[in-house]
This record gives sequence, C-alpha cells and structure tokens, in this order.
Amino acid sequence: MASILDEYEDSQNIRQSAQQHSRLSSTNIGITHSGFVNARLEEEKPIFNKQRIDFTPPEKINHLAVCNNQLCMSLGKDTLLRIDLAKPDQPNQTELGRKDDSKVHRLFLDPTGSHLLISLNTSECLYLNRNTQKVRSLSRWRGHLIESVGWNKLLGNETSTGPILVGTSQGIIFEAEISANEGSLFNTNPDQYFRQVHSVEEDGKPAPVCCLEVERGLENKYFIIATTRKRLFQFVGKVAEGSEQQGFSSIFNQNQDLLPSFQEFPVNMGHSEITFYTPKLRTSPKAFAWMMGNGVLYGQLDYVRPDSLLSDVQVWEYTPDIDLDQNKPISIVLTQFHFLLLLHDRVKAICTLNGQVVYEDLFPDKFGSLKKMIKDPVGGLVWIYTERAVFRYHIQRESRDVWQMYMSMNKFDLAKEYCRDRPECMDMVLAKEAEHCFQNKRYLESAMCYAQTQNYFEEIALKFIEAKQEEALKEFLLKKLNNLKPSERTQITLLVTWLAELYLNRLGQLESDGNSVIFKETRDEFRQFLGSSKHRDCLYNNRTTIYDLLASHGNVDDMVYFSVVMQDYERVISHYCQHDEYSAALDVLSKHCDEKLFYKFSPVLMQHIPKNVVDAWIQMGKRLDPKKLIPALMNYSQMGSTQQINETIRYMEFCVYELMVTEEAIHNYLLSLYAKYKPDSLLWYLEQAGTHASEIHYDLKYALRLCAEHGYRQACVLVYRIMELYEEAVDLALEVTVNICRSLKYVDLLRKKLWLKIAKHVVQKEEDVKKAMNCLSSCNLLKIEDILPFFPDFVTIDHFKEAICLSLEEYNQHIEELKQEMEEATESAKRIREDIQEMRNKYGVVDSQEKCAACDFPLLNRPFYLFLCGHMFHNDCLLQEVTPHLSAFKQNRLEDLHKKLAATTQSSKSRHRPAPKDEGDTSSLGKATAGTSREQIKSDIDDIVASECVYCGELMIKSIDKPFIDPQKFEEEKSSWL
Repeated sequence: MASILDEYEDSQNIRQSAQQHSRLSSTNIGITHSGFVNARLEEEKPIFNKQRIDFTPPEKINHLAVCNNQLCMSLGKDTLLRIDLAKPDQPNQTELGRKDDSKVHRLFLDPTGSHLLISLNTSECLYLNRNTQKVRSLSRWRGHLIESVGWNKLLGNETSTGPILVGTSQGIIFEAEISANEGSLFNTNPDQYFRQVHSVEEDGKPAPVCCLEVERGLENKYFIIATTRKRLFQFVGKVAEGSEQQGFSSIFNQNQDLLPSFQEFPVNMGHSEITFYTPKLRTSPKAFAWMMGNGVLYGQLDYVRPDSLLSDVQVWEYTPDIDLDQNKPISIVLTQFHFLLLLHDRVKAICTLNGQVVYEDLFPDKFGSLKKMIKDPVGGLVWIYTERAVFRYHIQRESRDVWQMYMSMNKFDLAKEYCRDRPECMDMVLAKEAEHCFQNKRYLESAMCYAQTQNYFEEIALKFIEAKQEEALKEFLLKKLNNLKPSERTQITLLVTWLAELYLNRLGQLESDGNSVIFKETRDEFRQFLGSSKHRDCLYNNRTTIYDLLASHGNVDDMVYFSVVMQDYERVISHYCQHDEYSAALDVLSKHCDEKLFYKFSPVLMQHIPKNVVDAWIQMGKRLDPKKLIPALMNYSQMGSTQQINETIRYMEFCVYELMVTEEAIHNYLLSLYAKYKPDSLLWYLEQAGTHASEIHYDLKYALRLCAEHGYRQACVLVYRIMELYEEAVDLALEVTVNICRSLKYVDLLRKKLWLKIAKHVVQKEEDVKKAMNCLSSCNLLKIEDILPFFPDFVTIDHFKEAICLSLEEYNQHIEELKQEMEEATESAKRIREDIQEMRNKYGVVDSQEKCAACDFPLLNRPFYLFLCGHMFHNDCLLQEVTPHLSAFKQNRLEDLHKKLAATTQSSKSRHRPAPKDEGDTSSLGKATAGTSREQIKSDIDDIVASECVYCGELMIKSIDKPFIDPQKFEEEKSSWL
C-alpha cells in the first residue's frame, strides 16, 4: 500500500505532464486535475459572427450611417435610402434634388435616429428628419465643409437636436441647434443658430476636426473631446444647473485663458477617428480607442479626475502588415474587450487586455474595397459596407475568454468576475490564485483559495504541512469543512477531529509562550468552533473522541465548555463535585434545570451546601418531585447536622404549604421531623391539616404511633378525635386536663354521651359541684335532669336551684314558640284555601279573532289553553312546544297517559252501543267509573303540559343555553334558506 507521500509525488508528476498540453481542442473530452470534465459536445460559436445583408443596391453605396436601428445610405449621386431595421421590408427612398455636381461628403445620424445631416463636398449641409420626406438646406452652415458632429445626448429628441457641436475641415468648432418644426412665417430654416465657439490648430495651421464627443459627468460637469489628425483635445467645464439649453459656449470660455489640454503624436496619416464603448443604453462611455498615425491609443474614461478624462492609457502600435502608405487603417470600433480595425480588405480584432490579434476576417475582392465601419451605439451591431454590399457583425459572449487573460495577468478578482457562471473556469482561476499566493508566502489567502478548488485535498494539506504553516492549514480545513455537504459524514468527522487537534496544539503552544492576548483570541475561536451549530451532530456523535483529545492535552476548562455545549451536564457536574466546587455544580444544575440530574447529585450537594440546594429546589418548584428527594433528605437528617435538618424541614414545609403536595410520604416525613426536632410545630400542623379523615394527607395510625412514642398526649387526643375514637380521646384527655375535653367537638349523640362521662368524672372523682355546673353551661345538650343521678344524696337543692329555674324557663319559652308556630300555620292554611276558591272563579275572555301563539292559526278551531300571562295555545301546539323541554321521565309519563286516554276513549265508544236491558245497571256503573278515570288522566296531562306557560315559565328560562336550531338539522335548515 503506497504512502501518502508517494501519492503526492505521483500526483505532481501527473500534473506536470498535464500542464504540457495547455489547451484542448473543441472535440477533446478529459478530466483535469480539478475534477471537472471538459466536454464540448458542439463547436462553440465565434465571438464575431459576420453576416452579409441580403441587399443589392441599385447604385454604388457612397456613405452609410446607422443609429438606433435606423440605417441611412447615400446611393449614387442624388439618392438617399432610409431603412428602419425593425421593418426592413419597407425602405424609404428620397431624392436630394441637387442639379449641380455636388457629392455627399459625410452622413451624420443623431443617437435618436431622427436627425440626419448630409455634408456635401461643395461646403453645404442638408437636413432630413425621419418623419418627413423633405430635404432642407441649412443656410447658416453654407461655406463650411462639415467633418464631425458632437450630438447632445441629454437634450436631443425627435423634434430637436438641442445644442450640438459641429467641426469643420478648417478646424473651427461651431455650436448649433436644429429643430424639425416648420418655424414661423419669417423663419422657415430648421437651423436655429450657428455660432463659432472655438478653433483648433496643428503646427500653427488650422486642422480639420476629425471627431467630436460631448459627455456629461457628475455635478453638471461636461467633457468635450475633439480630435484632429494627430492631436486630441479635452475641454472640461461646469454648466449651471438649468442652463444646459444655453449651449456649450461657457465651457469653451472657461478654457479660453488657458491652452486646451491635448495629446499629440508625431505621425500623421491624413485622418484620425475616435470611438467609445458604452456598456448600457443612456449611460456614459467607459472606454475609448483613438486611431491615429502610429497606432491606436486606448484606455478608460474617468469622470472623477479634474483635469483629464483619460486614464489607464495604452498604445497599440500597428503590426508590420499595416502600411500607412499602401494599407492605411480606415475605421475603428470599440467593444467591451476588443477594438476592431478596418483595413481595405480585412477586419482585425485586437484584445484591449493584452494587445493580441484574436480575430482576422478577410473580405473577397468581388465586393470591392471596404469603405467604412460603423457601430450602432444603441443596437450594438457593427456595420461594414463596400460599394456593392453591406455586412454586419454580431458580437456574442465577448467575455468568454477574458478570464484567462486576467488570470495570466494575475488579476484574479477580475478573472473570477468573468467566470462566475463557469465553475470549471472558476476552479482554474482559484487554483492559479492559490498557487500565486503560496509562492508569495501569503499562506492564509492561499489556503482560502485552495479550499474553494477541486484540487486533491491531500496534496494541498501536505503543501502546508511541509511549509510548517499550521494556521494556513487550519484555515484550509475550516473552509473545506464549511463546503462539505451534510451527507459527507466521514469527511466531516475527519476534518472536525483534525481541527480540534490543531486548535489544541496551538493553544498549548501559546500558553507556554505566555502570549495571553492571542491565547484568549484562539481559545474564543476554538470554543466558537466547538459550539458551531452546523457541525453539532458530528461533534455529538464523536464527543468521546473530543473528550479524549481534551483530556490528553490537559485542557480542563475547554472540556467543561464542550460538555456544556453538548448538553452533557452530568459530566460537568461530576467534574465540579470531584474538585469540591459544589457551588459551581449547583449553578450548572440551576441554570439547565434537569430534574434527573437534581435527583442524582442532590445527595452530594446537600452534604456541603444544604441551604443553597434547598433554595434551588424551591426555585424549581413543581418541576421536581419531592418524593424522589426524600431518600437524600432522610440521609442528611440522620447525620445530625442542625443546618441540614432545618433546611430539610424548610423544604418539606414549602412542599406542604406552598406547593400543596398531597403525597402521604411527604406529610408523614414532615410529621416525623416535627415530632423529633420541632415539637412546637407538631400540634399546629395536626390542627391545620384538617379534622376529618378525608381532609388529611398523612397516615393517622403512623401519626398516632409517632405521637405516642414521643409522649405527645395532646397530639394523640387530636388524632383520636380525627379517627372518631371519641371515647379513647376523652379518656386520654381526662388524664391531661378537663379543658382539653371541653374543646373537643363531636356529633350530638356521642357528644352528649361523652359530656355525661366528663360530668360524671367531675362529680364523682373531683366532687366539685360548682365545676359540674360549669360543665352543664359548656354543653347545651346536657340538662340538669341528666346529671342529677350522679350527685350524692347529701347534696341539697340549693346547689341546683338556679339550674332548675333556668331549665324551667327554657321549657316554657319553647312551649310559647310552638304555640306561635301553630297559629301561623293555621292562618297560612286559611289564606291558601281562599286563594284556591278564588282561582276556581277566575275566567278570561277569548275573542273570535284570537290566534294561537305557536302556529298563528285561529284559536277557536280546536281545543286550546289560556294562561294568565295572556298566551293562548292549541292543545296539540302546546304539546309540541313543551315536549322537547321535558325530561326523559316526564316524556315517558306523558306518552303513557296519552295511551291510557286513547284506551278509555275507545272503551267509551264501545259502551255507546245498545246494551241488553238486564245489563243496564252494570253498564251505567262502568261508564261512571270510566268517566272518572278519563278526567283524572286529562288532569294528569294538564299538570305536565299546562302547568305553566311555555313562553313565560321556567321551561323557557332553562332552555336559554340551547340553540334555536337543532345541530343535527342545522345543515338541512341552512340549505332551505339558499
């Protein structure tokens, strides 16, 4: 089995051999060192895709302009063809109407595609609006050969150009404005004004203004760029807010006292051209490229710089195949990462990042020589035309290979920016950046980059181990750990264990060096790692291994912290108890409130800090089961420590009086503690615990035995009383004192019997007549005649005179009360008889129009009931209303009565038939008996149904909580309303 070092050497050899093949062809399929598959199933489309327009011009193409999907071309001598590229099948042809020998010199189309300027070689200029067919002459412009136009992108619209700049072949820069409106009667010219604002020179002579560009920066700051054949001028100035419509004169006036900023190159090829790259529509350009005599000057545009707009400027010198005498460059177009250079027979694309020619397209001779190249700033297409053909280039995914160039330039941030959606390329950039940082000894940065790659894990780890960079290795492992998926459990386990070992080694080294600040930071970082929620499952499953590592390094504090994080509080508390740190152990218990741990460790803690433990128990309240704490409590109370006993009693009292615990074991234990250590509280506890066996929660027999063992007779008397052993209670109480007996309360029969026993004891044993009289007054159940037999014969009646008189007075008073009650009962019976007689004579008048309160039909149609409240019901309606409110018993009773009534009715009908004469007397007797039974049944039915009004009586009050609609019939009722 090969060692890991052998595998490392093999991987190095494989990597070196793989690096010999720097590029794979488009058809190759392979696996790189990073693990990504380089598979291209079809050939990738080129960046610059040329397409010839299916258009055969009727005459030779002289000039062409494109902007905002509007294409204008000059054909022959006098024809102008306009095409809306959105509607290419609807071209518009316009005649210039020139009869002289003038030719089109240049075409200028504004950014909106609405305003077309036609510069003629006779120093005239024509104007044509997109919405008209009429070509109009600009009279104020006559006498100037227009070479360039700087359009106003801010104020230009379909009807007006706003203030614009115009450059002539004589080096003069004019400011002008063109309006498409017809104007007034006296002013029909489209040009609003035309005034000179500046002039440029070369070598002391006027030079043609080849290009003009106007851009707006921040805070109303404007930049104007003008180029001649070998000079580039910059004009910078501010325009007051709201005064943009007044033009650019103020900008040139601000630069009048100073020489304009310009750059000059010695070689002159007769013309120059500048182009700009704008990333998005209606934004400022970001880059420029200026084609001049000895090469192409290109760079970025920085609108923050106060003096110059150009930054990061570079020069690309023309390649040897470009001869300024025979093969001059004609036009230039700038894209995001390339500029296209147009020669008379070909197009070259040069990358602005490294200056390399990346694309070259040769045009066949049959189309003629190339004349011009234009880029539509809105549509982004590049147009090239000859005299007989028009071509356009689509630029697709221009940035596809930019990342490689940035990577080779060690500009890794930019390289990553342009390959975010290509993970295989991102991996290569990260690997290159990691290698670059490693070689420059920026190990931490290298580790972070390596962790994001798919390179071999062992190879990278060994690199950092060989370089003795444990910090970088730790960062690499942390990053790798964070990138792993939860399903990769084996890898997570290995990395977590390795990182724990690295942290512990580092902590041990820092502690020995005495570097407290870094030690604290590293410890915090280690504890944050141990407490990471993302890897909690892994740490929990391998906590034994982590414990072993911590123990091997003697790191007790972090082991305690890890135990807390893992919620392994038992280990933490055991650790504190072993080191006699009982308060710390109790703090952990109180903080995490684990009932099982309380039951387990309370015995140990109660031996040393009983008060704190009881406070913790009380704070836990009902979450603890006091019954499970009794063994520990009994153990401590038997050890004899006064503090432990007092705290035990305090907790038991809390359970009984605060938590209202009813467990018999708790009450029995508290009773035993009172009997043994706090006898003053024993009797009070027994008294407040209750006087009936159903109220108390302790064992009566155990309490009686406990009190008897300790000689608490008064408490025994109380227990006897609760056990309803009254005679035993009185016998024991008489041994203590008679006052205790008097305080006892029993049921009347037993009470009288026991008081007689007490009185007998007082009379016969104590021979105290006065005391016996006091007993007589203490109990209202005893009379003088009850205790007279107990007195001896020698006692005279003088001792009982007062008691006998009092007894006679009570009897006399009782007789009077009975007489008064009899008179009141007689009077009440008389009033009731009168009320009954009056009710028999009471009647009510029913109108013929009256209706039943239940069915709302005429009342007199059927038998009915009339109540005192005024409600009237048919017999059957009242029965229907009352029956649902009756109890089950009454409903059954009512049903039986109806059956009996029906039976009597049937028998009555049968008796109406003729009977034999000899049976006449018998029939009449049976009829009378049946009639009496029938009336009784009806009366019973009335007592049930018509005892009270169903709307005003007690039935309606009792049904107040019942719904109006039966729940079982609710859906049926609901559907009937829809």
